[in-house]
Amino acid sequence: MSRMTKFAPALLLITATVLLIGPTDSSAGQPTVPGTNPPKVLHKTVKVGDLEIFYREAGPKDAPVVLLLHGFPTSSQMYRNLIPALADNYHVIAPDYPGYGHSSMPDRDKFTYTFDNLAKVIDEFTEKVGLTKYALYVQDYGAPVGYRLAVKHPERITAIVVQNGNAYDEGLDNDFWKPIKAYWNEPKSKEKRDALRFVVKYDATKWQYTHGVPNPELVSPDGAAHDQFLMDRKGNDEIQLDLLLDYGSNPPLYPGWQEYFRKHQPPMLIAWGKNDQIFPGAGAEPYKRDLKTLEFHLLDAGHFALETNGDEIARLMQGFLGKHVAKK
Repeated sequence: MSRMTKFAPALLLITATVLLIGPTDSSAGQPTVPGTNPPKVLHKTVKVGDLEIFYREAGPKDAPVVLLLHGFPTSSQMYRNLIPALADNYHVIAPDYPGYGHSSMPDRDKFTYTFDNLAKVIDEFTEKVGLTKYALYVQDYGAPVGYRLAVKHPERITAIVVQNGNAYDEGLDNDFWKPIKAYWNEPKSKEKRDALRFVVKYDATKWQYTHGVPNPELVSPDGAAHDQFLMDRKGNDEIQLDLLLDYGSNPPLYPGWQEYFRKHQPPMLIAWGKNDQIFPGAGAEPYKRDLKTLEFHLLDAGHFALETNGDEIARLMQGFLGKHVAKK
């Protein structure tokens, strides 16, 4: 028996398997499923002043824009699955703030880490990448950054998606915020600052991902590990404590944000993890007072609801954005 004859059955099996599965997309490293063409996500940087701001981008350049603003202690990586879910119909952009993700992390003596400054950088970023109108997705720290942009440029905001992003005092009326508020009241207290160092530890990061999640097995450990790897860079712990202190600058702005809601009435989708101990569902309810065009959903999820309810949130967004943002 010749060697070719000997291996002919195996060759036939391999050929049949290739025909069945289809060609492989080498850029993704996975077999291409017939009839699908998942959007490509680009990973880019742009210069904003002296800073390199990293961002993820996908979708047609002429489609309506959705700007995704991340929370603490994460980065644009929290949107790694949402971006391709939206990119068929929208131009999706997700930047990393200074000190987060893959953006520049200047020393504290060269850049003052406040929410005003984060918002200023992201405002300049939107202009650098040519965004004149956009829908906002805000979560956690993304809310005080995004609402500063909305108040400054109300004409640019086409809609807002809120996922555990606070704008009302009711959202901070829980035990989680007590030691943080104590630090706000004594900003020069080393004792109060040191009492918050637990929030930059890996156990706290994992807790944010898994607390309040009905089935923690649905939460990939990769998100928390990625966040912690970057947060463990030398000096980043102090940056995070600076921003926890400056979070106290946000509640005095709540009345102005609420006035923006009442005056400009941006269409809003609430998709809120109701089991979040940091920003509980009580913080979602007051939005009903000020918004006339409001879709309201409390999800059985935690702080990072996209980790477990990403498909649900993407479906809600597609329907909501289709009604209020998509080109007619």
